[in-house]
Amino acid sequence: MTESGLLVDVRVDDGVGLLRLNDPAHRNALSKRLSDDLANAVTTALEQGARALVLSAAPPVFCAGGSLQGLQRRDTPLTATYAGMERLAAAPVPTIAAVGGPAVGAGVNLPLACDIVVATPAARFDPRFLDVGIHPGGGHLWRLAERIGAQGAAAMVLCGDVLTGEEAERRGLAWRCVPQAELDATALKLARKAAARSPELVRRTKQSLRESLEVPVAEAAALELAAQEWSVGRPEFAETVQRVLHDLQTRKERRDQS
Repeated sequence: MTESGLLVDVRVDDGVGLLRLNDPAHRNALSKRLSDDLANAVTTALEQGARALVLSAAPPVFCAGGSLQGLQRRDTPLTATYAGMERLAAAPVPTIAAVGGPAVGAGVNLPLACDIVVATPAARFDPRFLDVGIHPGGGHLWRLAERIGAQGAAAMVLCGDVLTGEEAERRGLAWRCVPQAELDATALKLARKAAARSPELVRRTKQSLRESLEVPVAEAAALELAAQEWSVGRPEFAETVQRVLHDLQTRKERRDQS
């Protein structure tokens, strides 16, 4: 737990919001408190100008999922468990999950809510909902099937198949699987590249990507065309093209002189 009493650390460094689940004593379980802290951390990072977000967790467990005792007592609405995940999923900037340990049950929803997942060999993606007699929630089935297909979602959720970090990379659940020592640097590299680009253009492109996945290809093409026309009408586009052309001309002149 942080000194402030919050269960999620947050800071913004060079345009990247760094969010870290920090309740290792409870395996970063999705209590209402942690979920609320995560939602507030996302909001705080965006308000402080974050142009990309990286979600990590204090080891050794990335997130142990929801509290079984809480579910049994029904003292917290199920929707409260997903408040942080939903805020993360709704973020208008690129989001990257750095998963260096097990993600269990509803804890799998956190990386699924991110645009990109980077994992280590120690990562394990284990839905486990049916093992404890509960139906998946928080859009888990839809997001999982979107990443690894209906067959993969069935294997993991219905049959209890578990993916390691390497297997998650092969199946498409994770973009990269890297050694533990390279996890943070790999996630940060991706985030900083996104943060260095035009914020408006990145946000609009992410929005188009989301919307394109929900419509037929013809509608997706029309959606992209409208966004593309918007982008080429911006003064920043003309400035960028001019800079690129100047760089190309400079390189050509250097080649000619050599």
